[in-house]
Order: sequence, then C-alpha cells, then structure tokens
Amino acid sequence: MQLTLSQLQANLQKGLRSLYTLHGDEALLVQEAADAIRGSARAQGFSERSVHVVSGAHFDWSEVLAASGSLSLFADRQILEIRIPSGKPGKEGSPMIQQLAQSAEGNDSTLTLFILPRLDAATKKGAWFGALDQYGVTLQIDSLERAQLPQWIAQRLKLQGQGVVAGQEGQSCLQFFADRVEGNLLAAHQEIQKLGLLYPQGELSLEQVESAVLNVARFDVFKLSEAVLSGQIARVQRMLDGLQAEGEAAVLVHYTLAEDIRALKRVKDAMLEGRPMPMALREQRIWGVREKLFERVLPRLSASKLAQLLQNAHQVDGIVKGLKVADWPTDPWQALQRLALRVSSACMAKT
Repeated sequence: MQLTLSQLQANLQKGLRSLYTLHGDEALLVQEAADAIRGSARAQGFSERSVHVVSGAHFDWSEVLAASGSLSLFADRQILEIRIPSGKPGKEGSPMIQQLAQSAEGNDSTLTLFILPRLDAATKKGAWFGALDQYGVTLQIDSLERAQLPQWIAQRLKLQGQGVVAGQEGQSCLQFFADRVEGNLLAAHQEIQKLGLLYPQGELSLEQVESAVLNVARFDVFKLSEAVLSGQIARVQRMLDGLQAEGEAAVLVHYTLAEDIRALKRVKDAMLEGRPMPMALREQRIWGVREKLFERVLPRLSASKLAQLLQNAHQVDGIVKGLKVADWPTDPWQALQRLALRVSSACMAKT
C-alpha cells in the first residue's frame, strides 16, 4: 500500500499497521515521518525498540529475524527498525526481507519499520520491495522542489504561531528565506525554530528575517539543470557560486550543462525529421520534471541556436580542462557561468 507523506497522519489515526517502509533522501522529512510512526506506536504500547543497520554484503540477517520474533520480559510490544543506507540488501537480504514482510502481516506484537534512501525504478520493481509494498505501507518521501519551499516555510512558521506580513513584502520575505536555505531542509527547519526563539508570535518583517536567517543553502549540480532550463537566471548565478564555494568539480558542472544541450539538440533533430515531440523525448529517455521543461523550451529553440550552444559547450569543455579559447574567460567557473546564462537566456527567449 503506497501513501504520500501528507496522507501518513490520517492513515495512522485510522489504525496502526505492522509494517512501514520509508524511502527518500530528504533526511528531515524521513525523520519526521519515522517519528510520527514511532509516536503512534508508543501510544499503543510499543515500549521497546531495536535498531539494525544493514552494512555490507555479509550482514547477519539472522539477528533481525530473531529480534522480530522475540520480546523482552519487560515489553509486550516492540518496534523493529531496519535501516539500509545503501538501499541494496544484497542476495541474502532479499529473501530475508520477503520473509520479514510476510511474517509482519497480522503481527500485533511487533511493528517493523524499514528506512531506505531514495530508490530507483529498477529497485522498486524488485521482489523484496514488492513484498514490503504488498504486506505493509510504503512512503516515497521526495525532496522539496524549490518552487514549493516558500509555502513550506510559511506552513512551518504558522505551526509556531508566526507568519510574514501580507502582500509583496511577505512574498519577498519568503523568497529571501528560501534563497538562503535552498537544498538544506534540515538547516531550514533550524532557522525557522531560531525565529521562534528570537521573536514573539505574530508577523515577521522582511528586516527581521534578513537579520536572523543565515545563508545555509546547499546546491545539487543536477538541480542546476532545472534552474537553467527554467530560465531562472538569478538562481543559476547563485547556484554556480554556491557549487564553486562547496568545491564541486567544474568538469561535473560542465557535463551536466553539456548533456542538456546535447539532449535538446537530439530531440530537436528528431522532431525536424518528423517524429512527434513525445516520441522523440521517450527515445532520448527524457521524463519527469525534465520532460516538462523540455516540452516548454524546445519550441523556443531553433536548430541553429542549439548548434551554436553545442559549439559553446565544446569550447568550455576545453577551458575546464586547462585550455585557452579565444573570446572566452580563462577561469573555468566564469566560462561555465557564461555558458549557463546563454542556455538559460535562450530558453527564455520568445519565438
């Protein structure tokens, strides 16, 4: 049974299941979901908890199986928590997890909680994950998208009796806050709590937020692609500065930008040959958020413009590897910024 994070609390109120699986990379949201499940379990008499971390291919699953069927003299009910940081239980782990999932059904004395990282599509099709989904509740906890962050911040402030002023100032306040904490939700949570300690309940001004919220943003090179294709020029510049400050490899940043340009060019060429855009996107394995961005920008990009951007990407490839290219900055990060802004501007151009 699959649930979204927003459905978890209502589901817990209907009755506790004996098997839950959380999978995702957003540590704060995974932790809060796990806390909600544990809290509900403790309220129903699950007084004992054991935690097992699956590390390496030679993990001893017999300990987990033994724990699932044994209770101490001081507890009638227990929480059995199994963490698999790699998301790969291995050949021995797969049948063991299937056995645990089957034995969890109808087991009122043991609540089994699996905590996993974000899983790819192939892993979720595996027999062991299928068993977890069949016999229990699975929650995929996705990272918060940048566009959702201001509203998330507003909701969290509301929980502690605070909010921003109405109108444009309030929106600017939330956008400023989001810019300072993007990609670092745990730190965002801490900054929100700090505002609760610094200021009384009620409205927060932009000045108060600017003076209190630290710059704790962390950037993912693969999120840079979304910002570039969305034409978010200010965010692109901020992300590149952040990636450089965090010590990200310029070669990896270039690869991300160049791969987008190559993919756009291949899809455009296929469309010019007569293939419909949806077919061309599938052929190039473009889907999800990236698919929506491609659908929006491809009509704005001519084949000649994409050929020019591809040539620019080739030039910057040389720069990040130490070569000098006429009319381009010699500094790799300055060259990357110029390339990224050229792509972003082209994606924003009107046909």
